[in-house]
Amino acid sequence: MPGLPDAAIVIPARYASSRYPGKPLVPIRGADGSARTLIERSYAAASAVAGVGSVHVATDDDRIADAARAFGAAVIMTPESCANGTERVATAAASIPGQADIIINFQGDALLTPPSFVEALIGHMRARPECGTATAAIRCTPGTYAHLLADQAAGRSGGTTVVRDSAGRALYFSKRVIPFISPGRETEASRVLLHLGLYAYRREALARYVQAAPSDTEMLEGLEQLRFLHHGVPIDVVVCEAPGWDMVELNNPTDLEIIESILAARRVV
Repeated sequence: MPGLPDAAIVIPARYASSRYPGKPLVPIRGADGSARTLIERSYAAASAVAGVGSVHVATDDDRIADAARAFGAAVIMTPESCANGTERVATAAASIPGQADIIINFQGDALLTPPSFVEALIGHMRARPECGTATAAIRCTPGTYAHLLADQAAGRSGGTTVVRDSAGRALYFSKRVIPFISPGRETEASRVLLHLGLYAYRREALARYVQAAPSDTEMLEGLEQLRFLHHGVPIDVVVCEAPGWDMVELNNPTDLEIIESILAARRVV
């Protein structure tokens, strides 16, 4: 399918991560042992999405910008004052032609995201003009659920989970594993939805976001999307079918070995 000008992808990337400084430039080995930076692997994953008009890296750091331009990425420089990825995407959107009304926030640490997930979000937005914001989730595999619990037990801030209402809209997101599964019911791990940090926005929703004040829960959890919920902006949650590998983001240095093993198993160079 040819790229359509109504959708564009933005990959927000910053160097000064509190959990993993310099993360976008961390080298990640593929199946053949060759290393490519996280930002390059994330850009490659985003570029494989069908039906979008353009893909951009949005950053405030010259090191990231130089690295991205070196492998051919389109770069949009954004202010250091952007508090999170959504604010960075909103700022970058001003430099993207106005016919792109669907702006995709493709997380720079989610290199394992299948293109089909992004395409599902775009399809959801195109079919529902009234939807201002949508995001993706998958049902936890036993391996992903165990990884989330291990991070939680060790005090690491790892993946994010989400619960939905009967209409498929987000009730709450948390870096804790929600809902809690009672002992003896661990086989029901698939009822836990792993939030992938992948978003689709209308421009008007982004404008409303940057004009709104941060919420208490956003600041406590460190989850930017909670600002939407706090101010009454619904977020549709599109549940995608889990791929044949665990969806692990590069949130902590301990995730690197796991991600490299997944790339090796999938024979991704």
